[in-house]
Amino acid sequence: MSDNTIEKDIISIIADVSGFEPEEIAVESKLADDLEIDSIKAIEIVVAIEKKYKVSVRDEDVPKITTVSDTIAIVRKLLNQESTVHVQS
Repeated sequence: MSDNTIEKDIISIIADVSGFEPEEIAVESKLADDLEIDSIKAIEIVVAIEKKYKVSVRDEDVPKITTVSDTIAIVRKLLNQESTVHVQS
């Protein structure tokens, strides 16, 4: 899965939850300040990511996700861990 695809998918998920249009969401957008995402909406985003990518975001990682870029980075990290696990098994 390409980085560009992940970026578009994450922005789409954030757009669905936040009510903003995908074109209004930049990679450097801050979830709380720029996109009005509160803790409830943040959980919705995490759940959507977990369902879409079949990964598990650790509870302690959720507060660290403060920008769109952070969100994309955590998904890439989790997907890389997944592919490493599959290669080893």
